[in-house]
Amino acid sequence: MNGERDDVAAGPGRVVVGVSGDSLASLAALRVAVREARRSGRALVAVLAWEPPEGEALYLRHPDPAWAEHWRGVARARLAGAFDEAFGGGPPGVVVERRPVRDRPGAALCRVASRPEDLLVVGARGGWWRGRVRRYAEAHAVCPVLVVPAPPVPVALRRALRRARPVDFAVRP
Repeated sequence: MNGERDDVAAGPGRVVVGVSGDSLASLAALRVAVREARRSGRALVAVLAWEPPEGEALYLRHPDPAWAEHWRGVARARLAGAFDEAFGGGPPGVVVERRPVRDRPGAALCRVASRPEDLLVVGARGGWWRGRVRRYAEAHAVCPVLVVPAPPVPVALRRALRRARPVDFAVRP
């Protein structure tokens, strides 16, 4: 929590959404969660789970609080970037709590969405049958779970991306 909150509202249940900040499924889940929070009058809790890049086990062998605080700041920035990309800032008409959580994504989401009256919204990358976070949430959540698929990529764009070469992405002066 430590200053990551935009606003906090007490009330019957919240809409908790998992945000990675780097996938179309995550942005789609964020948009659906905001729509659901607005429709139901509930607060939105956007959770971005993070761990030190070297992993918790290695970090615990050589802990460095400044390093951990750096990565917490990176997580905060990714969460803000997801809201900027999805809405151009904060969504109007919704009470929002932005919460970077140091944990694995599935565990973090289930811990935050800890009340039966909450709604947990997760994005599904690569189709309905895949997704470690989705499977974890469906198995461990105490509240309903809403799975939002990534928007489809047009066939012509997929073909073009398959034929792309590294030089096609090079920045030219």
